[in-house]
Amino acid sequence: MVLSSLSVTIVVPVISIIVYVLVVGYRRRSRINALRKLGVAMPAGWSWWFGHLRVLDEKLKKLPPDANVYMAMHDIVPDHADSEVFLMDYWPVAEPMLMIFGIELSHQTSTKYDLPKPSNQEHSFSPIIGGSSLITMNGEQWKFWRSLLNPGFSASHMLSLIPNIVDAVDVFCELLEQNANKGLFSLDDMTTRLAMDVITRTTLDTDLDNQRNEHKFAHALNTILNWHSFWDPRILLNPLRVPVQWYYGRIMSSFIRGELSKRFVEMKRSKATINDSAASTKKAKSVIALALEEYITRKQEHDKTPLENIHLDENFARIAANQIRLFIFAGNDTTATAIGYTYHMLSQHPTVLAKVRSEHDTIFGSDTDPGALLRQQPALINQCRYTLAVIKETLRLYPPASSIRDGLPGVSFVDRKGTSIPTEHLSATIMHNYVHVNPRLWHRPLEFLPDRWLVNADHKLYPPPGAFRPFEHGPRNCIGQTLVLNEIRVALIMTARRFYLQPAYEEFDALERAKEGVWMELMRKVGIKGKECKVVLGERAYQTSRSGAHPADGYPCRVSLVGK
Repeated sequence: MVLSSLSVTIVVPVISIIVYVLVVGYRRRSRINALRKLGVAMPAGWSWWFGHLRVLDEKLKKLPPDANVYMAMHDIVPDHADSEVFLMDYWPVAEPMLMIFGIELSHQTSTKYDLPKPSNQEHSFSPIIGGSSLITMNGEQWKFWRSLLNPGFSASHMLSLIPNIVDAVDVFCELLEQNANKGLFSLDDMTTRLAMDVITRTTLDTDLDNQRNEHKFAHALNTILNWHSFWDPRILLNPLRVPVQWYYGRIMSSFIRGELSKRFVEMKRSKATINDSAASTKKAKSVIALALEEYITRKQEHDKTPLENIHLDENFARIAANQIRLFIFAGNDTTATAIGYTYHMLSQHPTVLAKVRSEHDTIFGSDTDPGALLRQQPALINQCRYTLAVIKETLRLYPPASSIRDGLPGVSFVDRKGTSIPTEHLSATIMHNYVHVNPRLWHRPLEFLPDRWLVNADHKLYPPPGAFRPFEHGPRNCIGQTLVLNEIRVALIMTARRFYLQPAYEEFDALERAKEGVWMELMRKVGIKGKECKVVLGERAYQTSRSGAHPADGYPCRVSLVGK
């Protein structure tokens, strides 16, 4: 009797789960099949049981294990040039996704319909960001926070922060000089530390001095990122991932909430001591300080709350801390990657490097300290048109991310063949790296040609409107794009004429092979362990799956002083 009851207790839930999976699976399979019948483009090899997972797996097997997952789409994209979109079915792992690489569908996604951020994105980003933020918010909540934070990222305010960036790049130059004509070092590590110092100075008014000694906050973020993936089951299924990310997330939150409280007290004190009009027009320096200033003003003017009675609302403080974590994550990861790949492109194109140096000589003089000039005249940065063109061309070929949105009931896309694609129950990904090299849109798309950003609109090299999307388009474009471009320009202005950086992958690979033991060497000789793939599309410095698409193996390089 006991065994019978136990059997029922076990069997009934198991059968219920099986029935649920079969019913849900059938419904989702039927939707995909219906889209196939509508003529929605899909890669060959679709399966009722596994969607396109086996197709994706075959593509990934040809790549290094750490390669960016979008690299797997390289062979699929040309097969759908007529529609510039195809559907990837990730059943049973994830929702089916429209993979977009044309400007018309990109516009429909980000601007015409302004589709919402995925409902599950907050969960995916939570270990890094802590919860709701601009990257996951929708509707009125997103509008409120975007309007509150916009002033801190305005072009004029970003210009006022140039001296802070110069201070951080000064340390970067000091460390490069210490490495000059010495051994290999990781450029990616150095640019990541630089970007961390810049983003915390500009968003929090906090100097971590992370370039000289890794700060506990930076260590916590890097640890979380090392244990994070949006798709890799080897990381997602690791039982240690959740406790490790939780522990280091607590360290990040504690630090930011402490700094946030300090800035709030400073803003209240500043408001209380303003006695003349000149002082009242003085702007706070950091992004979050400006947001807190606006928060206090709204409390005073809209809610009629006396200054002494204004307190930092817990819900506001919690979300503000998430916003700061977002800015630090995005500003640190993607900016570091962009700086590194810009140096990479300059090392591969000496003629371009010579033009950059010539521009800096013309604007700053050949015998002056460009950092000192930028502190006095930050607007000089806007005269560096060719430098900006180099940065944009680098971002075109090495975009640090893509954009994902959720479909909606009643919203249908129309592809270039005229096929109507209902977006309900689908996600849509704008694949920046393929939009940026779409041969229909770009002349000589795979070539590094900074001049395309300087030619007239009637020139065949001129970038088509909507085709350059590293910061996305539409209402939800990147709020921090001006800061990113300013930081890279300052870095190049202060280093391009002083240092020469050269990748050292061959030397790095030889050193790594030398570290292998006898057992690994034996396995290679007998064919048990094959030669590991370390090149993607001819590029050793390929983009990896780490957030921000960092270069492989940290970009090992050597640096020397120009003229020495």
